[in-house]
Amino acid sequence: MNYNSFEQELNAFRQKGQYRTLNTVAQRDQTTAEVHGRRCLNLSSNDYLGLGADRRRLENFLSTQPPHELLEEFGFSSSSSRLLTGNSPAYDALEHELCDMYHAEAACVFNSGYHANIGIISALTKRNDLVLSDKLNHASIMDGLRIAAADFLRYRHLDYEHLETLLKKHHGTHRRLFIMSESVFSMDGDVADLYRLVDLKKRYDAFLILDEAHAVGVFGASGCGLCEDLGLLSEIDIIVGTFGKALASLGAYAVSRGVIKEYLVNTMRSLIFSTALPPVILHWNRMMLQTVRRMTTERRHLMKIATRLRQRLNAKQLRSNGASQIVPVLIGPNAPTVCLSEFLREQGYLIFAIRPPTVPPNTARLRLSLNAAMSWEQLKDIPGIIERYCHEHSLDTATA
Repeated sequence: MNYNSFEQELNAFRQKGQYRTLNTVAQRDQTTAEVHGRRCLNLSSNDYLGLGADRRRLENFLSTQPPHELLEEFGFSSSSSRLLTGNSPAYDALEHELCDMYHAEAACVFNSGYHANIGIISALTKRNDLVLSDKLNHASIMDGLRIAAADFLRYRHLDYEHLETLLKKHHGTHRRLFIMSESVFSMDGDVADLYRLVDLKKRYDAFLILDEAHAVGVFGASGCGLCEDLGLLSEIDIIVGTFGKALASLGAYAVSRGVIKEYLVNTMRSLIFSTALPPVILHWNRMMLQTVRRMTTERRHLMKIATRLRQRLNAKQLRSNGASQIVPVLIGPNAPTVCLSEFLREQGYLIFAIRPPTVPPNTARLRLSLNAAMSWEQLKDIPGIIERYCHEHSLDTATA
C-alpha cells in the first residue's frame, strides 16, 4: 500500500491553513481549562450551562448508587443493541421524562446527535421524496441527505423566500416534502424563523424536522429549546435534541408522534445496529434533564452576557452576528485566524479557530461559546484585545 497520496492531501491541508491536530485539554472546571500547560478561560466548549465540570453535582450523582442494583442502574456497558438486550429500564425512564418535558407522544434516545441526524433522514425519506435543507445545516444533516434515497436541495441560509420558491416548484412533483433546519446555528449563533417554517410546513403539507442541539437547555421556560420559547412544541413533526452540549452528557433524542418512533425503531440503521448507551449514562441524562428544567436564572444570565459581549464586539467594529450564546467573530482568511487564536491563548483565552470546511471559504472565525457560569468580568476585556490585534496586523474584519 502506497501512503504517498494521503501525505500529499495532508500537505494540501497545511498549505490552505486547514490542517488540524488534537489538543489535549485537561483539568476543566466550570469556566476554565488547561491547554499546553496554560490555564485559560474556556470559550470553545458547548457546556452552555456550566454543568459539564460541576464536581458537586457529579459527586451527588455517584453517591446515590444503589449497591443491590449496581449493574442494572449504574453499569458502564449495555453490551448489546437496543433491539436485543441493551434496552435497559433506564431507557424507559429517560424517554418518559422527555415525553413529560416536551408534552410529546413519544421520545427515542440515540447514541449521539450524529447518529440521530444521519439515521432519521435516511430512514424516513425514500425515492420520490424531496428534502429541503438550510444550506448551513450541520454536517451530520448533510451526511444523512447523502445517505438517503430521497432527492435533496439546499435553500439559502435563513432565506425563506427561496425555500417557498422551492416548495412551490416541487409541490405535487414528489411523494412527500421534508424541511430540515437547525434552530440555533452552531457556527453563526443565529436562529431560524420558526414561525415562518411552521407556516410553510402547513401551507405546503411538508414534514418539518428541527435540530435543537444548540438550543436545548438554553432557550425555553424549562430548557426544551427555541420551540418551547416560541410556543411551537406541538407544531414540529420531529424535534431533535442532544445530551452532549448544555445537558453535559452523551447521546441524543427525538420527540415525535408515536408512529414515527415505531417507524424509526423498525428502519433506522444507526439505531438498530449500534450498541445501546450504558445505564449509568442514561441515569445521568435523566438527572440532567431534571436539573436543566430548573435553571431559568442561569438561562437569563447566559443571554445577558452573550448580548453584552456581541454589542461590545460590534462597537469595536468587529463583525459579530447572531442572537444566542454562540458569539462569532468573523476574520476571513485561515492563517490570520489561526494566529489570532494562538495569540488569545497566550493571553489566557481558549478560543479555537473555525475554518473551512466547517464554515464556507473565506469566513474563518473565532467562535466564542459562552456558558452560564461565566461572569462579565471574565469576558469584558476580550473585544479590546481582539480589536488591538486586528489593528496591529491590518486585519479588516468589517468586510469578512
